[in-house]
Amino acid sequence: MWFLLGTLIGGLAGCLICVRYLRREIAADIGPRLQRIQLQLDNLEMALNLALVTRYADLTGRLPQEPQVIPRPRPPEPPFGS
Repeated sequence: MWFLLGTLIGGLAGCLICVRYLRREIAADIGPRLQRIQLQLDNLEMALNLALVTRYADLTGRLPQEPQVIPRPRPPEPPFGS
């Protein structure tokens, strides 16, 4: 009876130590990968911001300073044979 209880307690303690070790190793392995992904996202965000600012500057540079006057349409000409 005592042998069985000692075996169960020892097995439980071993499992707890193993789980703690595995969690720490998994978290340590994910850290560098997450940092690389974050750097890639930052680079993508900077490129997108640069493209947007460049496009905005290009569009605002092309806008006329004064409003353009739209000419009135000419009246229709009579047919050629009249």
